Amino acid sequence: MPAKSSTIVTALTTAAVVVVGVLGYQAAASAPDTLTQTRKDPRHSAPKSPPERSGKKDKAPAAAPVPPSSGKGRRIVYALDAKRVWLVGADGKAVRTYPVTPSTVSPPLGAYAVASRSVSVTGSDGIAIEHVVRFASVEGVTVGFSAAVDGSMPDPGSAKRTGGIRESRADGKAMWDFALHGTKVVVVS
Repeated sequence: MPAKSSTIVTALTTAAVVVVGVLGYQAAASAPDTLTQTRKDPRHSAPKSPPERSGKKDKAPAAAPVPPSSGKGRRIVYALDAKRVWLVGADGKAVRTYPVTPSTVSPPLGAYAVASRSVSVTGSDGIAIEHVVRFASVEGVTVGFSAAVDGSMPDPGSAKRTGGIRESRADGKAMWDFALHGTKVVVVS
């Protein structure tokens, strides 16, 4: 190879190495260094800005008050007409309240106690349910609160006699955590 060709090849090779080096440097500078990068401690991160608000005041709707005829102390209150449940603390204030889908068989008004619980079973309607909290029996039908694993709610017009008062999965978990064996359940109109 003549000397002039060798010099051109060397110059081109050097230029190519420089270009590759610059591109590699730029790529490395913009990519996280996985060898030396440490996980950010959330206690030291910058505080997040509050979400932008419109001119209106964002106010959650007031929770339905605990029915006054439901007694005192720690209890579960089930209002048949309102189709609603309250988990009431020892101070008489609602810890949580939420709507439910009633069963086709309703318990008579009065006070009961949680009689049994099951983490997961198949409901009388054939649906997989969880967090089952039973408290009454009406003409051979066991009545209790439960949540369908698939999130479904029973058909209120069904002719089948069922005792499952359905709640959402999140509400079912809250009920499960609150309703230990023997917890008072008050059924009001």
